[in-house]
Amino acid sequence: MHEEEVGEMKIIYLIHGWGESPKSEAWFKWLNEESKKRNYKLIIPEMPNTNNPKIDEWLNKLNNIIKPNEDTYLIGHSIGCRTIMRYLEKLPKEIKFRWIIFVAGWFNLLESAYEDNQEKYIAKPWLEIPINAEKVKQHTDKVLAIFSDNDPCVPLSDSKIFREKLGAKVIIKKNEEHFNDTIKIKEMLNFIER
Repeated sequence: MHEEEVGEMKIIYLIHGWGESPKSEAWFKWLNEESKKRNYKLIIPEMPNTNNPKIDEWLNKLNNIIKPNEDTYLIGHSIGCRTIMRYLEKLPKEIKFRWIIFVAGWFNLLESAYEDNQEKYIAKPWLEIPINAEKVKQHTDKVLAIFSDNDPCVPLSDSKIFREKLGAKVIIKKNEEHFNDTIKIKEMLNFIER
């Protein structure tokens, strides 16, 4: 690849969820194949300490790998969405992203999201340290938030928060739970190609 082509390549960073990896969800592979067809490069970093995610460690990872410009795109899954929001709120306001997609993102968690008290303890700072939605919003004017009507982790009412606080276009899918067994999310492509 020539030097000048590198600058033109559109890069998508996909931040996986708690307990996940770059290969854990079937739709990651599907998105990688679809990205190649469109000449996008999909980067899914291995997030640190995935079974015990800590805000500062996950933010440091994003700060070290993301090279933001107008051809940079962000996708988060679950706690990956929280990480992206926390990353964006700390950036200088002139930094813009083409679009951001949140899959099963959350501001609140259902009781059924937790397997035990240890998980509640891990989630506590992620839930309780506030996020400045106005600062998040200033980095893009294209936000898509995708939810499932039977997610055991995320209350469907959170879809309204994404719409109201982040100006997100909201899509509610049927019976996709927390998108862990989802094969593809075709609505993403429609949004990407708009």
